[in-house]
Amino acid sequence: MVIAAGVFAASTVAAAAATLDTVKSRGTLVCGVSAGFAGFSAPDSQGNYKGLDVDYCRALAAGVLGDATKVKYVSLTAQNRFTALQSGEIDVLYRNSTQTYLRGVTLGLRQGPVNFYDGQGFVVKKDLGVKEIKDLKGATVCVAQGTTHEVTLGDYGRANGIDWKPLVFDRIDTMYQTFFGGRCDAMTQDASALAGAVTTAAPNAADYIVLPQTISKEPLGPFTRNGDEVWSDIITWLHYGLIEAEELGVTQANVDEMAKSQTPAIQRLLGASGDLGSRLGLDNKWLVTAIKATGNYGEIFERNVGKGSPLKLERGLNGLWSKGGLMYAVPFK
Repeated sequence: MVIAAGVFAASTVAAAAATLDTVKSRGTLVCGVSAGFAGFSAPDSQGNYKGLDVDYCRALAAGVLGDATKVKYVSLTAQNRFTALQSGEIDVLYRNSTQTYLRGVTLGLRQGPVNFYDGQGFVVKKDLGVKEIKDLKGATVCVAQGTTHEVTLGDYGRANGIDWKPLVFDRIDTMYQTFFGGRCDAMTQDASALAGAVTTAAPNAADYIVLPQTISKEPLGPFTRNGDEVWSDIITWLHYGLIEAEELGVTQANVDEMAKSQTPAIQRLLGASGDLGSRLGLDNKWLVTAIKATGNYGEIFERNVGKGSPLKLERGLNGLWSKGGLMYAVPFK
């Protein structure tokens, strides 16, 4: 029994280190993203991926490999995103993916900390005269296949006596083209994604309005494979590190100077004390490199989806806990 237990323990440790070792030996992080969500992940005119999810990929590559450019982006649909992670095609999934009970217990995947709190909303043309969701009775609604939105649309309609007619699409770009082409009365998606769609895909953004109500909770975050405990911990602590940096006033511009701070919490975060990075198989200053590449969470948010971006979203639930939001870092100690 002792031998069997030892073999099991050894195999567990080997599995836990597998992804980290693979990424280090390959020298590149393979990150699963979307190709069509403005503000989160979308290629620019030069084909370079930009967005909140993309910045998490860049921060991860910087922390693990020392270089934020060492990322291969794999564009995935709602239907193939989890399969790509399960099969090992990608190392981590950052793709506007909602965390749910069934996804957490049936896919063989681990859900990381929420990096964006959202809700399912609706966008309509202003001249339709729709002011709230109940006005959409009998409406044709564009919705993406293989998403929580498709399920929630049906649930909400049945529970509230709204007989809308779903028009289901397997590609986001096709859904956008169809809605903005006038075939659907409304389109439903995460409210943040709808804001991005209006900004980037509408023929005239001023003609459309995202309704103020939402019909669900959509906690978005990364996914990793079960059994990759060390790798999953790295994804978890990267997020907490970006939040902690914002809490402590550590920014992309001042991180090198802050690394000299005598404040214990800043010393631990930035690797000057505590020997914390080595516990994950990383350099103790891995978060210095990550923050230098992308900035803290607040900087990532503002640049991609906040007031400094075309989406101009409020922080809201994505604000720090000390400012009325839900973003809260587990202590680095």
